[in-house]
Amino acid sequence: MNDLAAMDISDAEPLTLHQRDRFPDDLLDVPARDLWRHLPGPTLFRIEGREQSPLFVTVLLHGNEDTGWEAVQAVLKRHRGKPLLRRMLLFVGNIAAARAGVRTLHSQVDYNRAWPGTLHPAAAEADLMARLVDIVSAARPFASIDIHNNTGLNPHYACVNRRDEPFLHLARLFSRTVVYFDKPIGVQSAAMARVCPAVTVECGRAGATAGTAHAAEFVEAALAMSHFPDHKVPDHDIDLMQTLAIVKVPPEATFSFDGSSADFRFRGDLDHLNFAELKPGTVIGHLGRGMNERLAVVPGGCSDDVATYFTYDGGEIRLAVPAIPSMLTLDANAVRLDCLGYMMHRIGRDGKRLPD
Repeated sequence: MNDLAAMDISDAEPLTLHQRDRFPDDLLDVPARDLWRHLPGPTLFRIEGREQSPLFVTVLLHGNEDTGWEAVQAVLKRHRGKPLLRRMLLFVGNIAAARAGVRTLHSQVDYNRAWPGTLHPAAAEADLMARLVDIVSAARPFASIDIHNNTGLNPHYACVNRRDEPFLHLARLFSRTVVYFDKPIGVQSAAMARVCPAVTVECGRAGATAGTAHAAEFVEAALAMSHFPDHKVPDHDIDLMQTLAIVKVPPEATFSFDGSSADFRFRGDLDHLNFAELKPGTVIGHLGRGMNERLAVVPGGCSDDVATYFTYDGGEIRLAVPAIPSMLTLDANAVRLDCLGYMMHRIGRDGKRLPD
């Protein structure tokens, strides 16, 4: 890991929301890792457009997920010298973590766990996000988009915190695969869902040109929308799932993906299982050493009732129930900072789980 990931920012400028009334052209070619040379910290840009109700876009809430930043650069390059079709409020988030090439610095609260509803209400990051929501809400935004990458092998998909039709129309503009979730909390899309249609889009791994192009096309399409359709998204045109469980490795446990000795020895192609309809009995790994460790499975929805997702007979870690995983990752840092992955099930428009 880059040494900057552990740098102490206690002597740096207090966390401040910086605001700019224009987006300078000299930022159009600056990589995310170099933004610290140009911006003093998290910055909200007001970018002019013909329609006055703005599109709110957030990028770099995680410093090593730069597809959103590159996508916005691409959009603004296309419109250089002329106004956008709709005003944009652009929030460029964790510039310090982007400099280090990491998701979040050790001294920080995750920028996408610090929004209103957060478990860390006293944190400086929570104060910043609360102020940001107030500013954006006063502008009466048309919609909100939060752009992310993930570390495992996943398709591009959209996430929503409400199943209202404008939210689903916005999500479908990006992908027919849509994930409804309640947890984790303190995320941008949940906070903005109280204000306007809001969506998080997952654009695959950072550095992939396809993800940047897809995100840029999505932002362009949202800017071009004059209103949300009155009709519902057709049932056959959307694949709706819900996150019901979050799978974590206990903090004290060790793990590996290459068969080396550890408490959990996960299969090396674990992330290839993402968005597959898995049957009970699917092997995801083996227990090591004393074979006493167990994965932590916490609720991913409103209910605290979590199914027994895994069995451990004979030291094999097998799926106990049908499930569709997402964000399973081989990135050890992501596992430690967030989770091993999520377990989902298909739902109907009413939120009821569909038969497996």
